Amino acid sequence: MQSLPSVASVLSFIRTFGDFLLLLVLKKIRGSRTPHLCFSAEASQAADGPQIPRIIRKQSYGISVSSLRTADGRHGAVSSVCDPCPWPHPQMEKRAEPMRVLVTGGTGLVGRAIEHVVREEGGAREGEEWIFVSSKDANLMDAKETRGLFEKRRPSHVIHLAAMVGGLFRNMRENLDFWRNNIHINDNILQTAHEMGVAKVVSCLSTCIFPDKTTYPIDETMIHNGPPHNSNFGYSYAKRMIDVQNRAYFQQYGRRFTAVIPTNVFGPHDNFNVADGHVLPGLIHKAYVAHKEGTPLQVWGSGTPRRQFIYSLDLARLFIWVLREYDEIDPIILSVGEEDEVSIKEAAECVVDALGFKGQVVVSFLPPAFLVPSLQRDMHLCQCSTHTTAGSCFCYEVAKIRLFLGCSLTRAQFDTTKADGQFKKTASNAKLRRYLPDFKFTPFPQAVKETCDWFVANYKTARK
Repeated sequence: MQSLPSVASVLSFIRTFGDFLLLLVLKKIRGSRTPHLCFSAEASQAADGPQIPRIIRKQSYGISVSSLRTADGRHGAVSSVCDPCPWPHPQMEKRAEPMRVLVTGGTGLVGRAIEHVVREEGGAREGEEWIFVSSKDANLMDAKETRGLFEKRRPSHVIHLAAMVGGLFRNMRENLDFWRNNIHINDNILQTAHEMGVAKVVSCLSTCIFPDKTTYPIDETMIHNGPPHNSNFGYSYAKRMIDVQNRAYFQQYGRRFTAVIPTNVFGPHDNFNVADGHVLPGLIHKAYVAHKEGTPLQVWGSGTPRRQFIYSLDLARLFIWVLREYDEIDPIILSVGEEDEVSIKEAAECVVDALGFKGQVVVSFLPPAFLVPSLQRDMHLCQCSTHTTAGSCFCYEVAKIRLFLGCSLTRAQFDTTKADGQFKKTASNAKLRRYLPDFKFTPFPQAVKETCDWFVANYKTARK
């Protein structure tokens, strides 16, 4: 026959219950969401009596929490909303109260687009709160500052856009920095979201994370099938690790963290820096300056690589859908169809048309390896005395090059410092279309025109 619980165990239970009531009172006072309690199911068996709770005190909102009895009658240690929980928490994933969404990188290209959709297009639902933060609010490479941001804002959901980003040439110069800085940012965001009990995190990846040597079109199952292109391996591997972490958080803790993979994004509020920006905003800036100053427009690279461009406002609408409706841990590609892929040359033509540029277009690129022997044989055609190796001449006309470019330029300017990067990254949006077969993307020429108009109207303040 079991003995009655001791006075000490009864007092311990009363103290525990009082702690929990105090938590509920603090919820009312501070306006925070209901504390999520995780039971570790740790109990101690008294030598001469029934099970009594093993007291494990945790700090939550400045007060201590002890332990409670689980639904099946066991005693378990309470873990506050700020403590890592050892198994899935379905009650956190389906919240009755409106979302409180924290958007990191909220002043960048995609963040501004999401803010526009939420506030100008009615994308937010009643009672929701959307918080857009930038590097001015916290240094996300610092774990303490990241934790402070989460404790201040107390998000229920996170859209993670913050990253160290740059164009092809900056990536080639600073692969180590792109790796280290992005690893720190991503780990701090995901771990803090886990510790703070965030219901869902949607992170932003990129098609550059896919293997360089692969078959096309690429899809979500192929991310880890081989090394990425050597030009930006630091950034690519850091972004890949988000997918690894998402799977690990789900496997070990049941966290609903996922990611999207957009193709080449462009739109208002982009980084239009010619040296460090991406290809399309860089073209827009150069074309604007050339048009204004009456100088030739120089296009870096051969113009032949192909890309799928997605307008930032289209991506923003899809991001919000993913946050609300997409329940998979596996990432999803957000992209226009394969049939909408365009060459850099075609993209440049759209920019030229949108800005009304009437000047000369000059292509500056590193010739492909298979043309070098032919160039060496034909070098006598050039009258320039400055050339020393194939491809380094700055005034050269060869019919084979004009045919290769597929354009009507009368003079190709070669510059061995200007590489093409990955030739193509054609992505399949079949998975997206299974979910949203009727989603309408903004036509590329219209999106380019709207972006050019925004850049011209905001030239003084645009990032450049």
